[in-house]
Amino acid sequence: MAVNSLMFLRMTKQYLPHLARLCLISTFLEDGIRMWFQWNEQRDYIEATWGCGYFLATCFVLLNLTGQLGGCVLILSRNFVQYACFGLFGVIALQTVAYSILWDIKFLMRNLALGGGLLLLLAESRSEGKSMFAGVPSMGESSPKQYMQLGGRVLLVLMFMTLLHFDPSFFSILQNMVGTALIILVAIGFKTKLAALTLVIWLLAINVYFNAFWTVPAYKPMHDFLKYDFFQTTSVIGGLLLVVALGPGGVSMDEKKKEW
Repeated sequence: MAVNSLMFLRMTKQYLPHLARLCLISTFLEDGIRMWFQWNEQRDYIEATWGCGYFLATCFVLLNLTGQLGGCVLILSRNFVQYACFGLFGVIALQTVAYSILWDIKFLMRNLALGGGLLLLLAESRSEGKSMFAGVPSMGESSPKQYMQLGGRVLLVLMFMTLLHFDPSFFSILQNMVGTALIILVAIGFKTKLAALTLVIWLLAINVYFNAFWTVPAYKPMHDFLKYDFFQTTSVIGGLLLVVALGPGGVSMDEKKKEW
């Protein structure tokens, strides 16, 4: 499998970062478009939930729509990517509070995993000669980028914590053992590309099977729930593809092995 994965990486090296970025922004793109088509429903929900009035509720929806669609355009066009990432971080934080995700552990962990993907994108976009942390002491020129990659990897694996099933069946136990081993490998940066690629395949299969929103009529609430889950999972896949394409960074077991 290791040989096959190396062949895959060589064949897709030119295209993988583009695919990763497209997958990563997919949930923001879908949500921004949904804000446009469900403008009244989203505004009324925020107004009723928070009692903030018509004007502030409208501002919330407008900020989400422009922030997400604008950020996606900038990332795909490779313009002002760092600013776009910070804007999308803000959208995640805003929605976490506005939709009470902060109190739902499963959705909170998935939002943090989504933030991990953005952190990896931020690290990828960081120019080699300039530091985003000017004035902050660092151990080397690229250390801020390396720590962003470490933080991104650790946050990404939170997605898989929500997929673990605690029941006594053999299949669930096997899935939990294999999944836990893979997420630990990605987090510590050992055999990182192979482990991340395996997680991509696993998560893709789970996503298509369990979040098949296209099989549910659009008027049913489950359609929107599955659609949200599908695109958020796709974004985490995009973050993992960035790990596959760019490697784990300097703060990893793979990098330390080179020094040994």
